[in-house]
Amino acid sequence: MSVLRSVVVLAKNLTMVTEFLLLGFSSLGEIQLALFVVFLSLYLVILSGNVTIVNIIRLDKSLHTPMYFFLGILSTSETFYTFVILPKMLLNLLSVARTISFICCAIQMFFFLGFAITNCLLLGVMGYDRYAAICHPLHYPILMSWHVCGKLGATCGIGGFLASLTVVYLVFSLPFCSANKVNHYFCDISPVIRLACTNTDVHEFVIFICGVLVLVVPFSLICVSYVCILRTILKIPSTEGRRKAFSTCASHLTVVIIHYGCASYIYLRPTANFVSNRDRLVTVTYTIVTPLLNPIVYSLRNKDVQVAIRKALGKKGSLKFYN
Repeated sequence: MSVLRSVVVLAKNLTMVTEFLLLGFSSLGEIQLALFVVFLSLYLVILSGNVTIVNIIRLDKSLHTPMYFFLGILSTSETFYTFVILPKMLLNLLSVARTISFICCAIQMFFFLGFAITNCLLLGVMGYDRYAAICHPLHYPILMSWHVCGKLGATCGIGGFLASLTVVYLVFSLPFCSANKVNHYFCDISPVIRLACTNTDVHEFVIFICGVLVLVVPFSLICVSYVCILRTILKIPSTEGRRKAFSTCASHLTVVIIHYGCASYIYLRPTANFVSNRDRLVTVTYTIVTPLLNPIVYSLRNKDVQVAIRKALGKKGSLKFYN
């Protein structure tokens, strides 16, 4: 009975956390204003670039192909992905009060992980699309029919948010007592779970398994796809044919390496190994740089997209002329 009373008294003395303090870049002092200008500029470029890509793909019928269908979904997902993180981060750079409520922190993590995992799965599907187009061109219309594309797109979204829901439940079902300083600029897994006032080994192990499923498995499939693609490309007799095949894959590979590389570095290791300053820099890469690369590297350097943009601008110009 005495042990039970002690436990009850201890539980009463614990102060449960109702809000978190996002430390972010507060240690940088006056440099935060410069960071605000830089990050705001990059955010506007990300928004304008991805919105442009989505609209161009929607309006130009020549881009109504599986590759651009998935690219449009990826651009949409990237837009919401950055919207979950960057506005709050920009506000905190100019604010002294950097608090976020317990519920809002969980919601932010849910949507951030949901869109991030969806992007990982989409990149895997896009790798399969390139494999089907280059290695099995005659069967491509069947392998990547619109019915199949719709199912693959829906699976990426549903799978991404189900995995996110699982991880968020594992994190926020833990007890949080007095410590509430999140050493990051948003509610990410490692900085938040470190604040829990209990042993988190089991929860972290399950989260690690989820990380393997959404990072290692799709990346492995992409690697296998590109091995097959490389073997097929090397069999193409013409130099121009090989160059064109390589160019359609180079942009996708660039985004894949940066996205999967940074995400694997952060999420496929124990929480105890979290090093705030270096990890924040890596996180900036996949929360800002990768969404920026999507419209620039993957799309705007693509000749089909460039032609579609010129056509759209030409139509606007002719409308203004006649008006």
